[in-house]
Amino acid sequence: MTIGVIVRLHQMIWGPWTLVYFLGAGVILSVQLRFFQISGMQTWWRETVGSLVGKRGRNKDNEKTQEHPNRSPGVSPFQSACTALAATIGTGNIVGVATALTAGGPGALFWMWVSAVLGMATAYTETYLGQKYRYRRADGNYLCGPMIYMERGLGIPALGILYAFLAALASLGMGSMVQSNSVSSTLQYAAGLPGWFTGICVTILAAAVIAGGTSGIAEFSEKMVPVSAGIYLVFCVTVILSSLPALPVILVEIIRGAFSGMAVAGGIGGYTLSAALRVGLSRGVFSNEAGLGSLAILHGAAREGSPEIQGMWAMLEVFVDTIVICTLTGLVILCARTDGGDPQGLDGAALTAWCFARRLGQMSEWLVSGAMISFAFATIIAWYYLGRQTVEYLGEHLAVSIGDGKTDHNREQYNNNRNDSKKQRRRTEAAKMVVTVYTVCYLVSVLIGCICRLEAVWLVSDIGNALMACPNLLTVVVLCKEVKRPGQGGGD
Repeated sequence: MTIGVIVRLHQMIWGPWTLVYFLGAGVILSVQLRFFQISGMQTWWRETVGSLVGKRGRNKDNEKTQEHPNRSPGVSPFQSACTALAATIGTGNIVGVATALTAGGPGALFWMWVSAVLGMATAYTETYLGQKYRYRRADGNYLCGPMIYMERGLGIPALGILYAFLAALASLGMGSMVQSNSVSSTLQYAAGLPGWFTGICVTILAAAVIAGGTSGIAEFSEKMVPVSAGIYLVFCVTVILSSLPALPVILVEIIRGAFSGMAVAGGIGGYTLSAALRVGLSRGVFSNEAGLGSLAILHGAAREGSPEIQGMWAMLEVFVDTIVICTLTGLVILCARTDGGDPQGLDGAALTAWCFARRLGQMSEWLVSGAMISFAFATIIAWYYLGRQTVEYLGEHLAVSIGDGKTDHNREQYNNNRNDSKKQRRRTEAAKMVVTVYTVCYLVSVLIGCICRLEAVWLVSDIGNALMACPNLLTVVVLCKEVKRPGQGGGD
């Protein structure tokens, strides 16, 4: 497939109908929640960030473990949030923002904000549904995600299988190859390391982390994400404060640029969407992943199963990813451009590094490189967990088909059958085999991403996002009346 075909396919998929689909779903879900992401900001902030003050969250975790010492404890809400942030805070926060501003101008940042505000409602809804319909497998671990509420809530198992298949493929591309390619490109640019060497090192490190299972991935995310994100934010704020007088002008440019490209076409209310709108929304979705269903999967292992609490954590993740980190990256780029320098056609991470260098000198190259590497590697780990959940779901269906000779109509009865040890053993073996094959494929894709040139990788990733979002957004809109906002009552 040539780059021209990919570009045309991207333009077709990310045309006006897709943007209306995303925005429309976000508006519907926001109305259903009565714009809780705005009106209830004090509530969701208190229940997430506020719960981490002192030892409140840790004491809760200890109480849970002591109550059920023989049961798989899962992971804490903070660990699940860090895992979700590890998946969302990736190259989109650096490369994606730079690409969006280059293609769509300052106005693209405004539409990233819009995607985040509406995406917070979407993230809450899909995570709530994921918690409501999740179930504990024979090994004690939870299986959670859009494929579960498509099957059990919507009653369409085939749609769940389709979503799981698309998500597994996306994890091999957007989750592994995109991120590992960013690591390799960054190290080659900053330190001159060859791609094959970086590929071997990253693959070995990734294998070591994922070998620890769900708890190992959660512990890694809990330690790495807050530190790497915190360091990056400090340097961003330093650059912005050094250009404080220029901020009012920059904000005006953002608002003006957001609407300057929109024109009424004909007399029937049609319009041509500006590059700022199209690129800003697609990059916003790539960054915070609201609407893709990935947040519902990543919160599946959380020990506290309250749908409301986990939904608010998902809202916080979208807020931190786009409203905070993407905004600060965008402002750094726009502030640097006010100095009158010429980036000489730079884009992506190179453009971001150039903008930091305008204020912080050559050390900025290592800053951006370090941020890119840590964000990308954390995303590789988190997306492995996401992909593994989907292939475990596919493995269960495969085991039912092979072991029982029946389809998903009798899957619930098969799942609850604990008397036939042969069937249970066959099911477990089939699931393990599928996961093993997937793990090998994932690590191979990490290696390939480091040694191959992926010019069209962002376009392909955008296409993959749209394909994942289509069935998920449809499902959450249909099931949104089952979702209760905090304080609404009427438990499930």
